[in-house]
Amino acid sequence: MNGDQLHQIAIEIARNLPFSEQSQPFGPDCDVFKILEKVFLLVGEGTGTKMITVKCDPYKSLEYQELYSFIIPGYHMNKKHWISITPHKNLTSDLLQDLIRDSYDLVVKKLPLKDQKRLNNQ
Repeated sequence: MNGDQLHQIAIEIARNLPFSEQSQPFGPDCDVFKILEKVFLLVGEGTGTKMITVKCDPYKSLEYQELYSFIIPGYHMNKKHWISITPHKNLTSDLLQDLIRDSYDLVVKKLPLKDQKRLNNQ
């Protein structure tokens, strides 16, 4: 998967998640996806490379980084709780979807209970 495909597929996945909101608070080169004002995905570029950044369980983060050379600590984010995914021939749409969905779910789990219930009832 090349950089353009990475961005295109990530944006499509995120747009299809319930209540996902897309904005560009850092300018036109970075798409930010939120659920009830909490970020779960950044789509942009770092050090000249297209990438996406997602929230990740710290233990899974270390495992992913050992398994996949294209998964690195979160670019410009907390390195313990965020990972960045760069283009790579072995990156699949299924893995990308799992990583984005896991990020979304982690953020939802941290929302106040009333908001979680509201999301689950829709």
